[in-house]
Amino acid sequence: MKRLFNGFVKVTGWPVQKLLFRTKIYYEDKSVQKRRIKGPAIVICNHTSVYDYAVLLFVFWQRTLRCQMAECLFKRRFLKYFLKALGGIFVDRDAYDFAFVRRSLDILLHKGVVGIFPEARLPLAGEERPLPFKTSAAYIALESGAPVIPVYTNGKYFCKARAEVIIGKPIDARALWQDGADERTNIETITKTLRERVIQLGNELGKQSAARRKRGGRTQKKKES
Repeated sequence: MKRLFNGFVKVTGWPVQKLLFRTKIYYEDKSVQKRRIKGPAIVICNHTSVYDYAVLLFVFWQRTLRCQMAECLFKRRFLKYFLKALGGIFVDRDAYDFAFVRRSLDILLHKGVVGIFPEARLPLAGEERPLPFKTSAAYIALESGAPVIPVYTNGKYFCKARAEVIIGKPIDARALWQDGADERTNIETITKTLRERVIQLGNELGKQSAARRKRGGRTQKKKES
């Protein structure tokens, strides 16, 4: 049912998102990871806006992206039912309830795709971006063995500039495990590594975007001449 509803939303929302976001997609290495995701996977992304999920929904349009979502989004009745129908994973950040972890693992066990914003909230003005990552993504990756696909978005939605997203190469969290360290240290170290990879993707996005604009400028000059 959730898969069918996802499909309906994507079909009906495709023209709207093309108009509002005009998303340009880049790749760290397209030969390794494209938009198509095969098998179970965890998609992690920096958090810039409540619209980040909507953008990722269409970036990975071929799969049903089951995203972890904060409790504040479920307080409005219509939005609550809409997000549940899409398969949103409820996360109560104010409670010591880790049902969202169990739910995420169950989805991955059944070959699904889970979306996580490891910052767990939107950055405030003046805060370093991205914020430090929470450890749940690393823990879920280690428990499930599912690859982590890092993504970075520039967060430019509803403006003249295009939304730009870059998809990174998958990360095997289990391959980062250090036998000489305890579980807590390993999870914290892997969490920092995931954040560093997302930051690197942001830098790579800046380079690729600048190169694209430069090529576009050359093409425009040729046409004018």
